[in-house]
Amino acid sequence: MKRKVRILILCKTYPSPSAKYAETSCVAGMDEHGNLIRLYPVPFRLITGEQRFAKWQWIEATIERSPADRRPESHKIGVDSICVGSVLPAGDWHERMRLLEKLTVYESFDALERARINYNVTLGLVRPARIVALRIKKSASADWTLDEIEKLQSMQRQYSLFEERDHASIKRLEKVPFDFHYVYECMSGGVLKSHTHKIVDWEASQLYRNVHRKYGASGWEAPLRQKLEIDLPARDLMLLMGTIHRFPGQWLIVSLIYPPKRLNEGHPQIALF
Repeated sequence: MKRKVRILILCKTYPSPSAKYAETSCVAGMDEHGNLIRLYPVPFRLITGEQRFAKWQWIEATIERSPADRRPESHKIGVDSICVGSVLPAGDWHERMRLLEKLTVYESFDALERARINYNVTLGLVRPARIVALRIKKSASADWTLDEIEKLQSMQRQYSLFEERDHASIKRLEKVPFDFHYVYECMSGGVLKSHTHKIVDWEASQLYRNVHRKYGASGWEAPLRQKLEIDLPARDLMLLMGTIHRFPGQWLIVSLIYPPKRLNEGHPQIALF
C-alpha cells in the first residue's frame, strides 16, 4: 500500500552500477515517529535538481513496501513524488540529537545482530566504544569492468527520470579504487570485542575524491586518515549500519553520524566533509 511520509535523510551510499537504473544508491532516514526507513533503489544522480536532497534534509514522498525485499525497513520511493523540505543546519546538533533520541542506539554490534536474529532488524545505529583503525585496501579493480561501464552508459536512456537537457551534464560515475573499513571495539558481555565493517557512506567516498584532487596520488591518505581515524572518533561517533539484501547476515556501515561529545554539546559542529 502506498503512503505519503515525511523523512529526515540520514544516509546516502555511494552509487553502484545497475542494469535497470544505470546507477543506484541506498538512501535511509527516519520518519517523524522515529522509524528507520530504507529507500532502495534510488537513481540519485538522475533525479532532477529540484528533487535532489541532502543528508539532514527533510523530504516528503510517496513510498510503499518493496515486494522483492523482505527487510521490514525497505521501501520503494516514487521519485516523481519527492518534495524537498528544510535542511537541519550544520551547527544545529541540538535539533538533530532531539530527533535522533527517538531511535534505538545499540551500544554494541552484538546487540544489533541479536536484534536482527530475534526481531528482523536490518537497519540500526551502533555507538562503538572505540575506533581502533581505518583499514584501507585497494579495490579488486581500479576501474569499472566492461559490464559495469555498459550499465553506467545506459543512464542516457533513462529519459523518464530527468530532462533531456541535463544529459550532457551528467558525467560517468567515478570509481573509488579503494575500500575503507572501520576496525572498532564494543563492550559485549563485559568484554571488549573487535569488529570490522566496510564503510559505503557517500560522504566517505566523496572525502577520498576531494583529498585525492587536492593532494594527489601520493598525498591523499594522510588527510583522509586525519578525518576518519582521528577527527570523527574524537566526537560522539555513531555508525548507521544496514544489511545486504542478498546476504542478510552481512552488515555495512552506510552512514557516519558524528555529533559533538555529549559532555561538550555546546561546541559547534566541525565541518568535516
